[in-house]
Amino acid sequence: MLELYQFELSQFSEKVRLILDFKGLEYKKIEVTPGIGQLEVFKLSGQRQVPILKDGDTVIADSTEIALYLDQKYPEKPLIPADSLLRGQCLLMEGWADECLGLKGRKAFIGALNHYPNFRTSFLPKNTPDILKTFVSAFPSEIFNAIGVGLTFGTDILKTAEKGLKQDLDALTLILQNQPYLVGDTPTLADLTVAALTTIIKFPPVTYFDLPIDLEGKGIPGLADNSNYEFFFEWRDRLYTQYRQPVNKSNSNNFGGGSNDSQPTSIEIE
Repeated sequence: MLELYQFELSQFSEKVRLILDFKGLEYKKIEVTPGIGQLEVFKLSGQRQVPILKDGDTVIADSTEIALYLDQKYPEKPLIPADSLLRGQCLLMEGWADECLGLKGRKAFIGALNHYPNFRTSFLPKNTPDILKTFVSAFPSEIFNAIGVGLTFGTDILKTAEKGLKQDLDALTLILQNQPYLVGDTPTLADLTVAALTTIIKFPPVTYFDLPIDLEGKGIPGLADNSNYEFFFEWRDRLYTQYRQPVNKSNSNNFGGGSNDSQPTSIEIE
């Protein structure tokens, strides 16, 4: 079975999970603890970043390389169009999403955690005691640090990231108002990449993340609740409904996605 080394709340890990679900491939998730767990990742792949996909003796790092590998090894339900023009457009948009949309989304998310007092506690259940809300507000959790890799961002960077994301969401909305998908008439790697990388801007309405926090309906203030982008997020959520496998909450030890029979594995180093 395919093995995915990942952070559960990582945008790029989510990109690979969405791709695997789109292709209907079973896989086992192996959760990597940020920091010390990445030593094992380095032993496996020669670098410290997730996601990493292991297919038998083959190890692939980087979400784009994983997508290209999967499309070649498992060609059913292709990610990349055969037509040369559409193929070029797909790869160009996927690269843009990785380098621009993904990075700005991460900066805006971490910035919002630091600069909007109510944003971090909005992830907690409504009945959470006030003392715990205060604790969560004061001390970044490992879950949130997994996205930012321990980084913090100032107000200026937050504002710049939010401004850039507004321009990106405006452009994506304009494209999708005139065609069903970003490239061509069927979903491609471009669509799946954009969909996954925007989850931390506004989380889908169904829980696709196996985390001890409620993500449904949460998002970056000023972006997730902006009516100008309602059309885009409705499009994104339809993709999720069609292709992403939700977490099976009936089994608290199951990470969801791919195979419901596989048990989660965490890397632990003595």
